[in-house]
Amino acid sequence: MSAIEELVAELAKLPGIGRKTAQRLTFHLLKQPPEAADRLARAISDARARVRACGVCGALTDADPCAICADPRRDATVVCVVEESADVGAIERAGRFRGRYHVLGGRLSPLDGVGPEALRVDALLARLSGTSPVREVIIATNPSMEGEVTATLLQQLLRSTSVRVTRIARGLPMGGDLEYADGVTIAQALLARRDMSEAD
Repeated sequence: MSAIEELVAELAKLPGIGRKTAQRLTFHLLKQPPEAADRLARAISDARARVRACGVCGALTDADPCAICADPRRDATVVCVVEESADVGAIERAGRFRGRYHVLGGRLSPLDGVGPEALRVDALLARLSGTSPVREVIIATNPSMEGEVTATLLQQLLRSTSVRVTRIARGLPMGGDLEYADGVTIAQALLARRDMSEAD
């Protein structure tokens, strides 16, 4: 295999990158000055060496605890449970959540051999035991079959605690069109409807 083909093959292994995109990236990288490629390789190597899971929430970080867990302005009584570190970034971009996080490190997928022991479920339960100040856990797993199974498991496990358990609402996206929405999405939007007489 040539060096070009090897680079294309490696880039194509990245999520969301198909073979054509991998080829475009390869030729783009090869047109760059050698120092640009060296910087990219160094950044990847440095990230692999320095980034690890936060000892509190499990999010990927180069500081332990991460910036969110270390921020005294964040509400430690509300914990949002997500599947992956990337989900933390998505919620943070919305700019409305001021609590803390717990990253599971995946979702239940029995067909792929991913059970509760492969996730950070025990770490969540340990975090809520004892003198924990947590009063609410928001389950923010993805609205996929695996995400729903994971949410159901967490709901069952947290039933024995004194913590309030909530689930993020699901439904129509802003700018969405009812005509093109599937039945499940419309059903979820109806179930998650809110009272318009309530003040925001």
